[in-house]
Amino acid sequence: MDPATGLRERKKQRTREAIADAAIAMFLEHGFDAVSCAAVAARAEVSKPTLFKHFPTKEDLVVHRIADHEDELARVVRERAAGESPLAALCRHYLAGLAAGDAITGLTDAPQVRALYRMMQAAPTLSARLREFTARRAEALAEALAGGRPDLVSRVVAHQITTTLHLLADENVRRIAGGETAAELHAEAVAAAEQAFEVLRSGIGDAYT
Repeated sequence: MDPATGLRERKKQRTREAIADAAIAMFLEHGFDAVSCAAVAARAEVSKPTLFKHFPTKEDLVVHRIADHEDELARVVRERAAGESPLAALCRHYLAGLAAGDAITGLTDAPQVRALYRMMQAAPTLSARLREFTARRAEALAEALAGGRPDLVSRVVAHQITTTLHLLADENVRRIAGGETAAELHAEAVAAAEQAFEVLRSGIGDAYT
């Protein structure tokens, strides 16, 4: 890579991170609906056009934190070991996420992550974007399950899996918000995940298990 190009990319990434950090801090302090994009731009010391160049909508300032997870399940299926079924690979991956305290599993004590979950559920426009994210995640998984263009069966299975993972994460978030720690909850979260994947195996049948 040309050194000048590399420098520009690093500068662009630093600007993006500064904007996102400023936005999240302000949203958590004042509430998503109470903070304008102009205020975020001012806090990050950039112009509004620069902000919108990196984040086309106000909601993007928040949902970019989970954007990397959109095709994560699909990658797990595509990159699974020879002889490993798609569902077994996804179960293994989710249990590893629980062990690591991955925020996408909801099993984390990090105050900012917990506050972000609450905010994303409370703000209607963010909730809508979360539903869009979940739908795209399921469609990407369906494509991976089908090995190409998804059919009805792969789409039904993919949506069952993503809905199950969403429910597991929500339960972890709810219990931690109720006062339990991630360490205290871990064993039960693992047991719940294993039970949920067993239900999926029973319902899905032999196609992807």
